[in-house]
Amino acid sequence: MLKLLRPVVTRIMTPLGRALARRGISPNVVTTVGTLGTVAAALFFYPRGQLFPGTVVITIFVLADLLDGVMARMTGPGSLWGAFLDSTLDRVGDAGIFSGLLVWFMVSGQRVLAGVTLFCLVAGALVSYIKARAEGLGLKCDVGLAERPERLVVGLVSAGLGGLGVPYVLAGGLWLLAVASAVTVGQRLLHVRRQAVSAEPAPLR
Repeated sequence: MLKLLRPVVTRIMTPLGRALARRGISPNVVTTVGTLGTVAAALFFYPRGQLFPGTVVITIFVLADLLDGVMARMTGPGSLWGAFLDSTLDRVGDAGIFSGLLVWFMVSGQRVLAGVTLFCLVAGALVSYIKARAEGLGLKCDVGLAERPERLVVGLVSAGLGGLGVPYVLAGGLWLLAVASAVTVGQRLLHVRRQAVSAEPAPLR
């Protein structure tokens, strides 16, 4: 669903991206500002229990992740450094969001949800690492139930609605995200294993 929505969002953001590019602002600057804003907002609002305003601010900065891609396509095929920076800062932004929630749960005495949040943080990083490592070995790894966009949507929507007082939605969203992330790790490990085994030479008789 999110992949289907990406062209629509791209068309909406294209005028803004064109305006920024004309002013000499590079996609890498947009990526960096978006990540710093995401981390700052998550660590400022979430530990205070201000989940809804924090989610709104974070969402604004997360949109920079789409904007930098739009700008990169305008200016050419993109650079290796830009692709590396974008992927690296994605992990930093995710860590900031879930770390903010983790601190809030610890401060408010919700230790079970703190553990679930920590699992989501670690599993999300593992999902991304498996793909990066597989591609570094020349294998493909584009499978999985919960990729980064899905994890962000579930996490931010759950936090935002939880901040509005909707009961059980935050806990339910985090548990759902934990299960989906674990399933995704398993899917990617099996997918890579199949490719690796088929690529190995047959043993000599």
